[in-house]
Amino acid sequence: MHILVAVAFILIIASMVSALYFMMHDRGKSKRMVWSLATRVGLSISLFLFLWLAHWLGWLQYSHVPLGR
Repeated sequence: MHILVAVAFILIIASMVSALYFMMHDRGKSKRMVWSLATRVGLSISLFLFLWLAHWLGWLQYSHVPLGR
């Protein structure tokens, strides 16, 4: 589970980096930046929904460590 979440975060960051690259090099002449940002949003929503589903199904457990200690 940890590897899947880490891979999802890496893909989200890679999508943001590619959007920055396309913004700097295309100068608004193509829609590659828009597609990169749309991919990032889709990946973020998918990750959130997957974590919510995993918690609901009991795949994720709390550590029962009190916050602030």
